[in-house]
Amino acid sequence: MEDSIDPEFEGAAEVNERDIPAQLPVMAVRDVVVFNYMILPLFVGRPSSVGAVNEAMSRDKLIVLVAQKDAGVDEPGIKEIYHTGMVCMVMRTLKLPDGRLKVLVQAVNKARITNFAQEKPYLLADIELLHDDDVEEIGVEIEAMMRNVREQTEKILALKGIMSSDLMVVLNNVEEPGRLADLVVSNLQLKVSDSQSVLELLDPVARLRKVAEFLQKELEVSTVQARIQSEAKEEMGRSQREYFLREQLQALKKELGDVDERSQELEELRDKFNKGSFPKDVKKEGLKQLKRLEMMHPDASEASIIRTYIDWLQDVPWRKSSKDRLDLKVAREVLDADHYGLEKVKERILEYLAVRKLNKSSKGPILCFVGPPGVGKTSLGQSIARALGRKFHRLSLGGMRDEAEIRGHRRTYIGAMPGRIIQGLKTVESNNPVFMMDEIDKVGTDYRGDPSSALLEVLDPAQNTDFSDHYLNLPFDLSRVMFITTANMTDTIPAALLDRMEVIRLAGYTHEEKVEIAKRYLIPRQIKENGLKPNQIKFAEAAISRLITHYTREAGLRNLEREIGALCRKVARKIAEGGKGPYSISSRTLHGYLGPARYLPEAESEMIDRPGIATGLAWTEVGGEILYVEVSLMKGRGNLTLTGQLGEVMKESAQAALSYCRTRRKELKLEENYFDDLDIHIHVPAGAIPKDGPSAGVTMATALYSALAGKKVRPDVAMTGEITLRGRVLPIGGLKEKALAALRAEITTVVIPQHNKKDLEEIPKDLRDKITFVPVKNMEQILKMIFS
Repeated sequence: MEDSIDPEFEGAAEVNERDIPAQLPVMAVRDVVVFNYMILPLFVGRPSSVGAVNEAMSRDKLIVLVAQKDAGVDEPGIKEIYHTGMVCMVMRTLKLPDGRLKVLVQAVNKARITNFAQEKPYLLADIELLHDDDVEEIGVEIEAMMRNVREQTEKILALKGIMSSDLMVVLNNVEEPGRLADLVVSNLQLKVSDSQSVLELLDPVARLRKVAEFLQKELEVSTVQARIQSEAKEEMGRSQREYFLREQLQALKKELGDVDERSQELEELRDKFNKGSFPKDVKKEGLKQLKRLEMMHPDASEASIIRTYIDWLQDVPWRKSSKDRLDLKVAREVLDADHYGLEKVKERILEYLAVRKLNKSSKGPILCFVGPPGVGKTSLGQSIARALGRKFHRLSLGGMRDEAEIRGHRRTYIGAMPGRIIQGLKTVESNNPVFMMDEIDKVGTDYRGDPSSALLEVLDPAQNTDFSDHYLNLPFDLSRVMFITTANMTDTIPAALLDRMEVIRLAGYTHEEKVEIAKRYLIPRQIKENGLKPNQIKFAEAAISRLITHYTREAGLRNLEREIGALCRKVARKIAEGGKGPYSISSRTLHGYLGPARYLPEAESEMIDRPGIATGLAWTEVGGEILYVEVSLMKGRGNLTLTGQLGEVMKESAQAALSYCRTRRKELKLEENYFDDLDIHIHVPAGAIPKDGPSAGVTMATALYSALAGKKVRPDVAMTGEITLRGRVLPIGGLKEKALAALRAEITTVVIPQHNKKDLEEIPKDLRDKITFVPVKNMEQILKMIFS
């Protein structure tokens, strides 16, 4: 329901006060307070309002109009309307095609609702007619107030541009204070609450005084508003004038043949800023720098710096983004098609997609894939981008030592450039790509700054909404970017940086997984890359299995793909020399193509051929490894010798192992001064490779105990764990990587700390079926199992 002036309705009605009944239908109106003598059209659409109008027309055409307190309420109740309003005569009604009523009403008498007799289907109320107090005499003060009200009204209407000579004639002819107040308020756009407060005053002089207060306030507001509009219009006029003058200047130059390429180029740059979608501060800075460029000589050294800067401002994707594909089923199919296994990682990506689907404004996560080389960390990032439907960009952080590589150079010399982050966004032309940062554990530092500290802001969702590149010197929102980092190990990543990332570990692949990945991905890819056709070379599954066990030893797949590539190259040479094929690769023909096997798993057990040797398991940044510990006993002076490039932690483990074995002297049936005349040499083979970590204590203690007792350790058992002086076995990390290493060496039993029993849930079932895991709490349990 809304009010408007409609010239279709004309005429007026007169109603005697005695003809107004004590009970009338009530209708609420929005955004308008009705005053005496007003004639106004209304559009009636609410069912309750239509019912009230129909009831009035069926009786004496009288209805009470009251203002509602909140215009946003569609069906106001008794508490949502004012109880003082105006009795009105419904002069005419017109039914519109959309079902609404168009009615013309005239206010005839002020009234107050004393009681509501009915609420549904329309309001029906008992009313009390109200009358203005008598004004005994219009003195000088009242006359001055009326004149002031007329003048202020005239000024306000003039400022608002709605001045009407007819209205001023009416205002000048009104001699009653109350009538003048009502007429002024009904023509000014005051708040409903202010107009209602005027309506409820029955003293005409007090009503006029209140209207004068409102007029004074309204005049001040209207004056300021008119000044602002005038200034805005003047500014707009100046801009339009400059535009026309510039166009005329261009036209004159064109006629005279004076248009040079530089002027045309600068004009194109200006149009790009004015018509393109840029943030307000970017557009302002760009136009400012463009104005500086216009004033410079084109051969000035600074001109090229500013021109390059303007190009960067226009090329950076400030508001250009790709639309996310939030179909979880399609994303799952993409991830499964590109990668075999890796269920934990896939689940995390699907969770991210589900959150994005429910909350479009969620910030991008910072994932960190940690695992040995060749397990598919980088290629997984590409699959994530394909599943999301986003652009993909890769940045290698390995060996980076300059902070400016991240934050950019300051614009103080010609060779200044933005950082690699902004460069990458420009390359993909999107502000929400999947941005992969490889080798974050290999970031360096020197006199040029610390890149890892610069990455703290980039990889923090709470801070990167206003990332400031030194070159651009303008804030860029990186929260829409999905950052993925990769690392071989987390030990070298600064703690503050690691805290900002969600670490997902990729331990490596089992033998069966490697076979399946080779068949699905590696072999087809190498056949294509080496120019072969699928029918020209055939791989037997036994050949793939032997290739994995005898020619590679790794957690990932890089060397396996390299060996498959070598096989494809040899076949490609035969075909290029005239061979017809197809060539079949079997386990028997591998030797002819690749030479003798590089690893012999069956020989691992032969390493344990005498007392004093034990098999341990170690974690390295390239995956799990088998670790042999050898102990030799010699006559001497009680010295302990450690060789094999051992780190400080492993040296301490050896000392603890020796102390433990000395406490077992009686069980070993050794004399009290036995160790005083004995030199002990503990050696870990592959001495050129540095080794360290808190997981070799039990292996050293077992090997030492074996040498002292003269008993041989079981060759099918490998162990991991740290030892205390009392023989308690402490928990370790990297259990899955160590288990995979044991499986590659064909070890069937692995001794683990009791506290790591919970980690067995993360190990694949096929791996648990092939290896027996024995959780232990102390060395006594290990010795009992090893030597029983």
